[in-house]
Amino acid sequence: MRNHLRSYFRIFAALALVCVLGAVTHVLSQGSSQAPTGFSTPTLNTDPGSQSFSNGFPEPSGDTFGNDQSHFEEQDGVDNGLGPVYNARGCVDCHQNPVTGGVSIVSELRVGHQDQFGNFVNPTITINNGANSIPNRSLVNDRAICPQAQERVPGTETVQTLRASLNTLGDGFVESIDSNTLYQISLNQPNQSGGFIAGQFIQVPVLEAPGQIRGGRFGWKNQQASLLSFSSDAYINEQGITNRLNGTDTTTVCKTTSDPEDKTDPVTHLADIDKFAQFMRATNAPPVDSALLATSAAQQGQQLFSAIGCSICHVSSITTAPPGTVINGGAFTVPTALGNKIIHPYSDFLLHDVGTGDGIVQNGPQSTANKMRTPPLWGLRTKSRMMHDLLSTTRNNAILRHGKEAVQVINNYQSLSTTQKNNLITFLNSL
Repeated sequence: MRNHLRSYFRIFAALALVCVLGAVTHVLSQGSSQAPTGFSTPTLNTDPGSQSFSNGFPEPSGDTFGNDQSHFEEQDGVDNGLGPVYNARGCVDCHQNPVTGGVSIVSELRVGHQDQFGNFVNPTITINNGANSIPNRSLVNDRAICPQAQERVPGTETVQTLRASLNTLGDGFVESIDSNTLYQISLNQPNQSGGFIAGQFIQVPVLEAPGQIRGGRFGWKNQQASLLSFSSDAYINEQGITNRLNGTDTTTVCKTTSDPEDKTDPVTHLADIDKFAQFMRATNAPPVDSALLATSAAQQGQQLFSAIGCSICHVSSITTAPPGTVINGGAFTVPTALGNKIIHPYSDFLLHDVGTGDGIVQNGPQSTANKMRTPPLWGLRTKSRMMHDLLSTTRNNAILRHGKEAVQVINNYQSLSTTQKNNLITFLNSL
């Protein structure tokens, strides 16, 4: 077993060295620089956003990063469109640890069933004692503005899962990754893993560019490709607030406001979804705990992380597209603040079947049902519960839940000594 493990270490170490050398060459040839990092968006009760710092993303006339953050933090009510069904009153409710935009231990419920051919089917949820229904939607909202609108899961929906809310800090850099970069990562993975690992790259519609598609990268199913699409989708699905890209509520039961409920600011001429997207684009990437990362334990753990194969999916370094690159179907141009930046997300932003899939299909094909996006590990030290369902409370348990595509990597992990495992986990706790 030890000889077998040593051979894996040599293979993965060699691959890691090739990747590092390739990354260095790319950096030198392209003149890239490290993306700024920091938990720099503290959540304040008084004068929200006033102590925050952005990554330098250019704000339109009349707007500021602090103003965008205040909109991200605002609490909506029934009088301005909340509901009729919803999960949260504001973006910050689900994205706040340890600062605004970060991850939080908040989950949502998704359900559905399979047809006779094993394909996932979205449910129809009846409400108002059967008088009304919400069709073709896997999300079941936990809250409603009146009892008649409250959703309840029928017994027919046998596919059920919890989904954790995701970190949004640094997502402007993620949005600025060229789709071809992600696709190339997916092509390289089978050779890097002896055929075991093969991330699925999917393209999804860009809501702000009708008819255009782009490589998905946001959400557990890579169901969104742009931050504006993500903002619009979250506003209608998590808060029930209609906007110009999603103009119809899922139900009109108890609804009193007219659509679209997301109004344009008379000063900046921007809607809330625009400000949400700008806020996320302007945030710094999550920083590492540099003191812990500098320890010998963490350094050894980092080497083991690559040696046993974790870094094949949890990619340590990716460079964003150059400034001036037009993305999102022509709707967004990568600015200098986001372009040619080296980020360390520890993710490939691809879909994988590692045995923890939830059976849900969203914007992708049926083949994505049991696949989940590789969760970025940056900011991991701020999480007390892990995996898409938040059911892993230790790093060791989260690692051991991996299987299928990751089975060889997990076999390598299990072959480590207790000290080596602890060192690897120390490294994870520095992220």
